[in-house]
Amino acid sequence: MTDFDLSIIIPAKDGAPYLSTLFRSLRQQGPVWDRTQLIFVNDGSSDETPELLEEFSTWFPHFEVLTNPEATGLANARNKGLASARGEHIMFLDGDDWLAPGHLFSMLAAAHRLGVDFIRCDHTTVEGTKRVRKLAPMSVRDVALDPKVGILPVYESTMVDYPFAWAGIFHRRVLEQGILHFPENFMTAEDRSWIWRLHLQAESFAVVDAPGILYRRGLAGSLSRIVDIRQLDFIRAFGQIFDLVAAEPDADRLWPKAIRNWLAILDHQINRFAASPASLRNQLRRGARTISAKIPPEYLREEFVLQKQGRQLNVSSYLNDAPSLVLETVK
Repeated sequence: MTDFDLSIIIPAKDGAPYLSTLFRSLRQQGPVWDRTQLIFVNDGSSDETPELLEEFSTWFPHFEVLTNPEATGLANARNKGLASARGEHIMFLDGDDWLAPGHLFSMLAAAHRLGVDFIRCDHTTVEGTKRVRKLAPMSVRDVALDPKVGILPVYESTMVDYPFAWAGIFHRRVLEQGILHFPENFMTAEDRSWIWRLHLQAESFAVVDAPGILYRRGLAGSLSRIVDIRQLDFIRAFGQIFDLVAAEPDADRLWPKAIRNWLAILDHQINRFAASPASLRNQLRRGARTISAKIPPEYLREEFVLQKQGRQLNVSSYLNDAPSLVLETVK
């Protein structure tokens, strides 16, 4: 028996400019707060976040603040919140985002109705005054499904390409099974292997229509806009994905999807790091080659030859067995 129907985990560092919008949106969620635990993880903030949290805490009956003296990153902060979560269901929010009215009530109703391990939903990106609706890539809605159907097909966007932790609700049993935690000490890409593990190891999921999350993009100081060593965590993330795939009985069906994702993101990151110091670019190359060695060579070659020539040329020297792959680009 749990203490609450829902635990919401909100990690943030220096989120003071956005907290008013966030908490005001939470007050518009309907009659959920008597049975909802709100956990805010203050991840080493140096702004007015503590003072604002003291003010907003009076708005909610079950409001807890966990404080890290120094920033530990999104993955560790979420895990800290999970350790204190006492709800039957769990949701994540980022401190600079907010919810459409009634979103929590709608997601909880879906969780009760469907009884699945986890539920995913759409979201809206917000960049300045521009708003764009982003759909979770699953046309089947409001039906319990095997999570593995959210991985394939290989050459279409699927649920493992939609890794946003805040776009869903999770039953406590996936936490107790050990598959809801995020990889420790990741500063970026913490949701890449996380979403693959959910779709490989959970027993059921669904995608539903809901009012939605409003997700801010393009914020100054966001890690997604900074190119430094922290962005190399995507290499470790794919190492974990490859380990997960290799352990599956039907790994032969899953390898092409994992490799295609790896080549696409590697290509993107090589371009991002193009103007970085040589030492950082070399670290990217060494790490990528090491992780690529986890891929069965025959699967890597099959996917490599299907890539556009520009991508082939860009990534070939970052892959294990680079000389033979380079030859493929000139055939």
